[in-house]
Amino acid sequence: MRIVVSGTHGSGKSTLIADFVAQRPEYLALGDPFEDLDLDDPASAASFAAQLRLTASRLRETAGESSVISERGPLDFLAYLTALEQWGRSDSELVARATAIADASLTDVDLVVLLPLDERHPIRVPVEEDRVLREAMDAALLDLADEREVAGGTRFLTLGGDPASRLRDLLAATNE
Repeated sequence: MRIVVSGTHGSGKSTLIADFVAQRPEYLALGDPFEDLDLDDPASAASFAAQLRLTASRLRETAGESSVISERGPLDFLAYLTALEQWGRSDSELVARATAIADASLTDVDLVVLLPLDERHPIRVPVEEDRVLREAMDAALLDLADEREVAGGTRFLTLGGDPASRLRDLLAATNE
């Protein structure tokens, strides 16, 4: 199964993937593209566009692998760009190009796991994190996923709860 774990910064993606791969070592884990790029302004439209291109490329390059789990997918970065566009910090042409890339990349994914922010199980983030962007991206991601789920094709799974519950539910979904 080809899985993308999506969510805003500080939503538990890394923890879920590490726990999952510990249980399923046959999975190739693709890390957060942010870690592989030297970005001047990590919260800029240019930064999110670069990360989108890298994650889409990784999904294409690993298309022959049957067991892949990726931290973030193109839909994540489309959500960041959508949030920035709402504030006038990105433009509609960039969002349109990002939409095309994200939608094309979904053909290389079997399951998108969404990790929305959960007030009942908060994950603390450093004070220097952009909390407003974090919440705006979370809302945009859920809206984008809803639109694509209605259209069909890729399967979406929203996970909540503590890390153990999320892992249990992801393992169950991969056994179906």
